[in-house]
Amino acid sequence: MRKSARKVWCGGCGNGIAMGALIRAIIQLKISQDRIAVFTGIGCNGRGAAYIEFDSMQAPHGRPIPVATGLKLTRPEMEVIVYSGDGDLAAIGGNHLIHAARRNIGITVVLVNNYIYGMTGGQVAPTTPHQAVATTAPYGNLEYPFDICALVAAAGATYVARSTTYHVNQLTSFIARGIQNKGFSLIEVISQCPTQFGKLNNRGTPAQMLLWLKKNSVTLKEASSKTPEELEGRVIIGEFANKERPELAAQYQQMLKTVKKEGASHEI
Repeated sequence: MRKSARKVWCGGCGNGIAMGALIRAIIQLKISQDRIAVFTGIGCNGRGAAYIEFDSMQAPHGRPIPVATGLKLTRPEMEVIVYSGDGDLAAIGGNHLIHAARRNIGITVVLVNNYIYGMTGGQVAPTTPHQAVATTAPYGNLEYPFDICALVAAAGATYVARSTTYHVNQLTSFIARGIQNKGFSLIEVISQCPTQFGKLNNRGTPAQMLLWLKKNSVTLKEASSKTPEELEGRVIIGEFANKERPELAAQYQQMLKTVKKEGASHEI
């Protein structure tokens, strides 16, 4: 982390835990800083670039994935990482998210889900739980949230996992596996937001919110033996997809070699 980084996250925010897990995963994999590029979006998580010493860029709202895709296609040897939030990636950036998974572009997305628009005032997000309170839903959210992992796995991502800011060792391991995966990887991090979601929903202190994550998280194996009613309000953690499929940047590079070798030309 940058020693001179200015404090930009609220006290008790889970972003520091999530970013720490990302950094530890990179250290464990012994990847050179020169081989890593990190793209962030807009929102609480988008400020992450202020804390790290990698080549990084804060993209326009909802656009870190297409910008990261451009770099991966032109510099396939780079480890390209997107670090952003549920509002940025699943709302205005939702279309980019599912198509990146469909294309199986070899980037790693760390999506920090705090259930709300934390930085801009506590509005409903596409991940806000049903009946949870937000500033734009003072009587409870009537909409049902995305299951981010199910959505991205169905779209074709080859590595999909979910953990929480309480399960730090597991989270670090999942991020490392996502980076090692040759295709599109998404790691969802369920995080506490004491300033907005916690305050509006009477979740208590940051420590109490972390203990809530501990108490209410169940593994995929445990979830398989429970009814939908028993899983209501619980956080299912684990790996939802881990498979192999041809990666887009590698296929693109092979196509360029083939075109060059055959001397093919394409005129409009």
